[in-house]
Amino acid sequence: MCGIVGYIGGRYAQEVLLRGLSRLEYRGYDSAGVAIIERGGIFVRKKEGKLAGLAAELAAAPLRGHAGIGHTRWATHGEPDTPNAHPHTDCAGRIAMVHNGIIENYAGLRRRLISEGHAFTSRTDSEALVHLIEKHYAGDLLRAVRAAVAEAEGAYAIAVVSSDRPDEIVAARKASPLVIGLGKGEQFIASDVTAVIEYTDRVIYLDDGDLARVTRGAVEVFDRSLAPVARSPHRVEWTLEQAEKGGFEKFMLKEIYEQPEALRNALIGRIAPGRSGVALELPCMDEEGMRALNKVFIISCGTACYAGMVGRYFLEHYTDLAVEVDYSSEFRYRSPKLDRNTLVMTVSQSGETADTLASLRMAREKGCRIVSVVNVMGSTIDRESDGVIYTRAGPEIGVASTKAYTAQLAAFVLFTVYAGRIRGQISAEEARGILADLEAIPAGVERALLAEARIREISPKYAGAKSAFFLGRGFNYPTALEGALKLKEISYLHAEGYPAGEMKHGPIALIDREFPVVCVCTKGEKYDKMISNIKEVEARGGRIIALATEGDAAMEEIAEDVIYVPETREELSPIVNVVPLQLLAYHIARYRGCDIDKPRNLAKSVTVE
Repeated sequence: MCGIVGYIGGRYAQEVLLRGLSRLEYRGYDSAGVAIIERGGIFVRKKEGKLAGLAAELAAAPLRGHAGIGHTRWATHGEPDTPNAHPHTDCAGRIAMVHNGIIENYAGLRRRLISEGHAFTSRTDSEALVHLIEKHYAGDLLRAVRAAVAEAEGAYAIAVVSSDRPDEIVAARKASPLVIGLGKGEQFIASDVTAVIEYTDRVIYLDDGDLARVTRGAVEVFDRSLAPVARSPHRVEWTLEQAEKGGFEKFMLKEIYEQPEALRNALIGRIAPGRSGVALELPCMDEEGMRALNKVFIISCGTACYAGMVGRYFLEHYTDLAVEVDYSSEFRYRSPKLDRNTLVMTVSQSGETADTLASLRMAREKGCRIVSVVNVMGSTIDRESDGVIYTRAGPEIGVASTKAYTAQLAAFVLFTVYAGRIRGQISAEEARGILADLEAIPAGVERALLAEARIREISPKYAGAKSAFFLGRGFNYPTALEGALKLKEISYLHAEGYPAGEMKHGPIALIDREFPVVCVCTKGEKYDKMISNIKEVEARGGRIIALATEGDAAMEEIAEDVIYVPETREELSPIVNVVPLQLLAYHIARYRGCDIDKPRNLAKSVTVE
């Protein structure tokens, strides 16, 4: 959701904060602000809109302090305007705070604090916290923050400074990510390691309930009772270059092209010699536990949910497990039948998705084992799962997920073979065939990327459409859903994914000669049925864009445009087939002049309900 950066050290804080916020702007770009300690006071500058506006103001009138906090906002409570921008300050202007999350009981806190004489200047839920800190402050900022968060219900990651304590920053977290970067004579605070890796590769991930006092020379971490706790530093393997655009015009395009490497990273060390099995570090799923499973729930949101749908196809195709897929936001409000022989798999790029985390915790209360597919090591979902399959995709900056999705699909293939071998449902010979084909997938994606020139050429023809359909069957029905989602996310065109056989049950009424229909029709068991569905669209005058297997020249007779991908094992084809759909969405959005990396109303990591 929102992005937080803090700094204390020998550098000018303004520069560090702005550079860090620029790498976190994907978390929200409704407004931005900084609070910097200078000349014995706190100076706050904030502005609605993207970070560039704030940066311009600070360039004209720079702040020269060496400690401060910054924020980029994605609005949840209160309009995206300057008064609601962070940082928020107390009545006296001596305490400033930035916050990521939602304070659920803010309305009651606000009423009480106003009755006690506190003056609010925004309509956010966050401001209640800074006034609580003010109320409890008696010279010890850490104790004041601890007392304030004890009254707050909901989720928070906060960083707080006080003009009375210019040599420290206090941080706290509950259900929202916060990391501390360790430097020499300087320290950093951020929502994401991307903001700090320019300066350090050593970080501490705060756990739920942690508070930290950060000074130039030290980081002290405490629990809710203010008892000191040890949090071991982690070494970040990502480089600054990985977090930059690398010569591409947009992060999204860079990340699309990073998919072969991301997929290879996902497979490294996990395929057994001779390809007879899969090595995953899942001690929670020993042979006895795996054989005892009777059901799997895959729980996730957005693109990750479509990855889970493909995962269901994998598991049901190769094992006898009953698999359900649900949106995290709905799963927790159902009454799913869960027990100790139920495996719950959560899927999250960030590892911080609020609804997914809440569903994980509900499943744990029911006694389920939890195995998660996560990209960010050290994230909350990582730490609270019984076992984790890291996707190893590296930082994904573009809001629209690409490489994280294909890496998630690879993770599900690995888990399927892992489970199938233990349960005796996949033979050694069959495993060797699946895994050999999986190892060939990165090269297949590289070949699929060669279609970009063709996609760039045809995209302007469809950029003026009002709506589009994406059709697929079987393993590639989720591919159609994901293709439609990508187009919606970054081009703002209405698009819907459908099982191709359902078109005649209503949606076909919408098709006319101006209506693009993207058909995932690569060679496989459902090929002939897909051809029949394409013919139905053709008969109604729909404009057909076909995704076809290389060499399928017949497709050019019925489609207006054809995009070719290499022949791939049908069960694995979703990993390859989604790549041209990502590129199609990208180039249509580019032609329409959309802000591809920062699409309107969206944020990268949704850490509130």
